[in-house]
Amino acid sequence: MFPRRRALNTPIAALLALPLSSLLLHCGDDESTTPVETVTGSASTTAATTGVGGDSGATGSGGSGGSGGNGGAGGGVSPDLDPTLGWYGDNRQRLDALIDDLGALSPAYDPDKKPVSVFDWDNTVIKNDVGDATLFWMLLHDKVLQPPDGNWALTSPYLTDAAVAALGEACGAAADPGEPLPTSTSAACADEILSVYVDHETTGGDAAFSGYNHRTIEPAYAWFAQLGAGHAPDEIAAFAAAAIQENLAAEEGAVQTVGTRQGLTAWLRIYEPIRDLIDTMQKNGFDVWVVSASPQSVVEPFAARVNIAADRVIGIRQVATDNGTLTYDLQGCGPVPDGTNDGAGSFTGNSMITYIEGKRCWINKVIFGDAGPTALQRNPDRSKRPAFGAGDSDTDLSFLQDATGLRLAINRNKKELMCNAYRNYAGTWLINPMFISPRGRLDAGYACSTTACVDAAGAPVPCLDEAGKVIPDQADNVY
Repeated sequence: MFPRRRALNTPIAALLALPLSSLLLHCGDDESTTPVETVTGSASTTAATTGVGGDSGATGSGGSGGSGGNGGAGGGVSPDLDPTLGWYGDNRQRLDALIDDLGALSPAYDPDKKPVSVFDWDNTVIKNDVGDATLFWMLLHDKVLQPPDGNWALTSPYLTDAAVAALGEACGAAADPGEPLPTSTSAACADEILSVYVDHETTGGDAAFSGYNHRTIEPAYAWFAQLGAGHAPDEIAAFAAAAIQENLAAEEGAVQTVGTRQGLTAWLRIYEPIRDLIDTMQKNGFDVWVVSASPQSVVEPFAARVNIAADRVIGIRQVATDNGTLTYDLQGCGPVPDGTNDGAGSFTGNSMITYIEGKRCWINKVIFGDAGPTALQRNPDRSKRPAFGAGDSDTDLSFLQDATGLRLAINRNKKELMCNAYRNYAGTWLINPMFISPRGRLDAGYACSTTACVDAAGAPVPCLDEAGKVIPDQADNVY
């Protein structure tokens, strides 16, 4: 069921490992501008669309109205966003200005070097999380396979001994190695998997993960991808497509029960203002990408619904076997090699996914062609960085800081992201409340100058802006 491995070089596989101490909290400083404080309570900061977009990757397939790929410029260019959709303050006008300045109608536009736009997926393009939705579906349909020899340590090198033992106890007798676990009927097995994934602890209350670099990997995100081992990428995509269809059809606010766990989110929606932004950018000649901390094969079928082709999706990518099935190991990026894990405590790689600095690394590798160790660093060549980025979480910070034009933060009260967004370095950050069920004001604000961010070891530290300067504490005023 798990034959010999090979690296999968198509957009359906994984990421990997850095020593815990090898990354710094903040990015390098190549900017010469100074911070511009946000006008609180509005989005009325001075527009700033300086800088140019990076070189695009390989040309996408399909035109602006096609069924796949990124649309080019050409006939029927529509420079403006739909004014009837719910943008906060003057965000729509500033985005329109960026599109005018860098898009196909600009005299400086070069179709061979399209400006690059990068969107996070979960809670940025869509409401809720397609990774969660797909894992819940897989558990309800018995799609997770028993690990070889029932050894759960093979599934992640960061699982604690307590988690390995708890998973073995709950699931070990449920199926033979390589066979589907009956998680639709074995509540104990489903509950243990969900506890590790959702709570990061066992049902007995022990920590589930340890020893990882908090700037390059979220082990629970990686673990969901790794639980797809033994399946082909197309199978994972089919599972995701079924989950997406069910969750889009469900009523807003719908919940479900998996195992004995109640109240799990059971609905998804595409944010219409973001769909319109993607479409408008594509029609104006931008090279639009999705970079997500959900698995590659899970995001691809959903991205197609907003006309983003599979070759413009970067998700968690796994090493594959010679016959194309996925393994538990993650593809490498920058200084991180493709992963190996013997399930007995010895492993290489497997410590970086598309997460914080890992998102930067994969953008530099896939979009801008940096296959070396420097992919982990901010590129000093501004033409080889995104012109625009959009995200909702701390996991998006590095690539948003790298963007040379505008950076859009969807406010979900994520401390590291919002410290940077409210700091508004160079006046290029936009903040928008969530488009569906926005969160209320975080009355306590953000302790940016002391503890709002974390270092590689997970310790709380001050947040740093693009220039490496400590960010003052910030109030929450866009909600």
